[in-house]
Amino acid sequence: MAQRPKRGRVYRRCGCKDGSSGKQLGSWCPLLAADTAHGRWTYAVDLAPEDGKRRTRRRGGFASRAEAAREMARVLDAEYRGVYEDRTLRVGLFLYEWLEAKRPALAPNTWAGYRACIERDLVPAFGGMLLLDLRPKHIDAWVSTQLSAGRGRTTVHHAVAMLRSALNHAVRTWRLRYNPAKHSVPAKPRAAVRVCWTPDQAAAFLRHNTEHYADRLTDLFEVMLGTGMRRGEILALHWSDVHLMDRKLYVHWTLTAVNNGKIHLSEPKTEASRAWISLSPGVMAALHRQAALQMAAHPEGRLEGLVFARPDGEPLRPQWVLDQLRKRTAELDLPKIGLHDLRHTAASIMIAAGIPLAVVSKTLRHANLAITTDLYGHLLKNSADQAIEALAAALNQADTQWAEHAATVLDEVVLQAP
Repeated sequence: MAQRPKRGRVYRRCGCKDGSSGKQLGSWCPLLAADTAHGRWTYAVDLAPEDGKRRTRRRGGFASRAEAAREMARVLDAEYRGVYEDRTLRVGLFLYEWLEAKRPALAPNTWAGYRACIERDLVPAFGGMLLLDLRPKHIDAWVSTQLSAGRGRTTVHHAVAMLRSALNHAVRTWRLRYNPAKHSVPAKPRAAVRVCWTPDQAAAFLRHNTEHYADRLTDLFEVMLGTGMRRGEILALHWSDVHLMDRKLYVHWTLTAVNNGKIHLSEPKTEASRAWISLSPGVMAALHRQAALQMAAHPEGRLEGLVFARPDGEPLRPQWVLDQLRKRTAELDLPKIGLHDLRHTAASIMIAAGIPLAVVSKTLRHANLAITTDLYGHLLKNSADQAIEALAAALNQADTQWAEHAATVLDEVVLQAP
């Protein structure tokens, strides 16, 4: 087997400067020959050209010739394997670079959540380490320490899963040979069952809003419960996407608030979310009330901008809407829920009414039926009973038919006997 040709050189150099020019003497310092402890060891190696340009890598500061030679050998081996390892890149800097590269593909609140996780968990734990020195044992030890300290398993799972995703990018871009976090992500905890209102509780809540408030939130909650729209979708709903004559609306935008601060309008994340929604008579009445209020307030009697907005036309703050939901819920002593649980309540009511799961999935605009099944499969108790009963009935019918056929054949045999 042919060996790769030897390349590069290892030498000593120092930081002494020429007295007249002020330039560093480097490897030409006369003290290097006289004193073997003077200076530090350095390697220099020519790497494969990129874009036709020659590249020379020089790294110094090594305590011995052997250490510098080993590092040069790593560099050459990495080049041979197509992996370009940077011995100066630390985990913290890499994570920030990765996050900035991901920014165009992430929703603003998702990006803010990733950054918070990096600053709160990953940088304090691994930020000062060289990227090439990060090992599974370091990540496993951090996971064990965090769980022993009482950190939530979901929080730890999300942090290590994000680290794994970032290091996958390092592998794909030939900066690492393998991902040290590949097998370190703890099992994702099973999601807690969401709290949903019964139809009676939902109706009582809407009635309470109508009798005691009759404001824009009364209509907003009516639309959310009557359509199963997400919080960001209802807060970003524009009149241009509401077609009252056709009893339809189109989900075109979603609203996010980063740390309940700056408001962002963007398109929904999935193609399935951008779809038409049919409107019930109750939802139609709520939208007509909002239309009448806004047309009366508008000098020219036109409908434009957001359907549910502040008096100045600016979007409603999600946290304020949530606070109002909880305040009005407490007045009725109903189970405490969040805004997204109104969507879950709508789904549970549809399923309890016997609507096929495929239709529920389409109405909620899930990307596929599996998502609906994972979220609401536990609500299909009656459907499971019906399925088992149908299976048993089919087997019993088949067994009865076989017994009748066997009896007929036996009778014919008896009659034909001598």
